[in-house]
Amino acid sequence: MQNIVVECCANSVSSALTGIKAGANRIELCKNLENGGETPDYADIVKLRNLTRVKIHVLILPKANKFIYSQKDLNKIIKDVQFCKKNKIDGIVFGALDNKLRINEDQTKKIINAAKPMKVTFHRAFDTLNEIEGNLNKIISCKCNYLLTSGQKENVDLGYVNIAKIIMLSKKNIKIIAGGGVNINNIESLYNIGVREFHLSGTIKNNSTELETNYNLINQVVKRLTEIKNKTLIDK
Repeated sequence: MQNIVVECCANSVSSALTGIKAGANRIELCKNLENGGETPDYADIVKLRNLTRVKIHVLILPKANKFIYSQKDLNKIIKDVQFCKKNKIDGIVFGALDNKLRINEDQTKKIINAAKPMKVTFHRAFDTLNEIEGNLNKIISCKCNYLLTSGQKENVDLGYVNIAKIIMLSKKNIKIIAGGGVNINNIESLYNIGVREFHLSGTIKNNSTELETNYNLINQVVKRLTEIKNKTLIDK
């Protein structure tokens, strides 16, 4: 049985450490999560790598919610990817679209080649599209390791049926990470359709109105998924 992964989307080094303490077994490090997330500062990437052996994937997104890239943007992305590789990061998270709102296969392949041997996740740029199978096949053919998705809907609750379809269509050629509104109330339903990788920030606003990871919101998901997995093993 595929191991369960709880990926904490962390807005800072301190949030990442909270997520790890709560039981997350992978971190997606970013910044500016309040506005959709961007590439974290180099200093934070290095700091977190030096503080933990838990797997770290870094969001590579020069500007929040912008997925169509000029050559200048692409150069910056590749520079950031190479920095992550140099500093022993486990994976990167990105998404590249073309002007017709399709997967930009050329840019995707270039970024993946720059990232090797790090793992590569194609992020929720996929969810801004209106067609599943063709775009999924392009992501798979580019050799992405993971797809992060809410099923091309606003959140996983609305995208539940599409997530099930994506898992079926993927034929285990890519690992599907469910993300976008994942919480204690929907993880069992997601598990039951085959999701084994769960992405959530578990955030609340602090006194400065910045989003920070809450220990309990991550920990309760980790504990519940452990219960679900153990029950499944017993039932078998």
